Amino acid sequence: MIPCLFVSDLHGSVRRYRTLLTIMAEERPAAVLLGGDLFPAGLAPSRGPDDPDGDFLAGFLLPELAGLRERLGSDYPEILLILGNDDPRADEPRIREAEAEGLWHYVHGKRHEVRGVPVYGYGCVPPTPFLLKDWECYDVSRYVPPGCVSPEEGWRTVEVPLQEARFRTIRDDLASLVGDDDVSGALFLFHTPPAETKLDRAALDGRTVDHVPLDVHVGSIAVRRFIEERQPLLTLHGHIHESARIMGSWRDRLGRTHLMSAAHDGPELALVRFDLEDVAGATRTLV
Repeated sequence: MIPCLFVSDLHGSVRRYRTLLTIMAEERPAAVLLGGDLFPAGLAPSRGPDDPDGDFLAGFLLPELAGLRERLGSDYPEILLILGNDDPRADEPRIREAEAEGLWHYVHGKRHEVRGVPVYGYGCVPPTPFLLKDWECYDVSRYVPPGCVSPEEGWRTVEVPLQEARFRTIRDDLASLVGDDDVSGALFLFHTPPAETKLDRAALDGRTVDHVPLDVHVGSIAVRRFIEERQPLLTLHGHIHESARIMGSWRDRLGRTHLMSAAHDGPELALVRFDLEDVAGATRTLV
């Protein structure tokens, strides 16, 4: 057995994190996967509960993880994380410092292994209506859906070359990440869900921009095509909080690939438990 926990879109909720840390200590999984939108919103102060300087990482999360590692010793799980479109990229240096200290593995744009199972991470999402663009890029072309702001506009906490903002796509990123690898037994940790699935249904019914109806499915075409073509074992997603409530399901299938989401639009922690040797038996609970 390779028991794992998956969560996403915690958005700096101390209550959700403390719930997760308690469960990690009790269940001692092999791995915990964090699927982006982990910190307080990029447009808001990154505030920890006990830190007068309002630093969520230094004032809360990193000390809590360090304390858990000290208590669990060799039972401390492998923690794999990506960031999401609401997370400031300016936090990357400290995330890498914590990785160097052994608290977690930062897997955006990387391949890692959990007990021999390949895990690939990718945090970017297609254009959204939101202004923080650190983790947004075009999907398969330079198309921007009605009501959304292009990756070339908005603002970033880390500057990128204009050519990157203008021409980078999720499609090309995934091709570079995977190359010719056989991913049939691999897990992918995404922030965006794939397009036209049970995981990407937004609450946009009846809404229009300049008389143009908005598409209620807002996931990535590139991610969907990638899954259909390469058929990994399992893909994990977040981003669209309300989709599970609207669609009545937090999981889907594309061919042989299992798709699962931990996004949730209520106050609870949505916790997905799965075994890498039996992904079909996964469960999701609200805690």
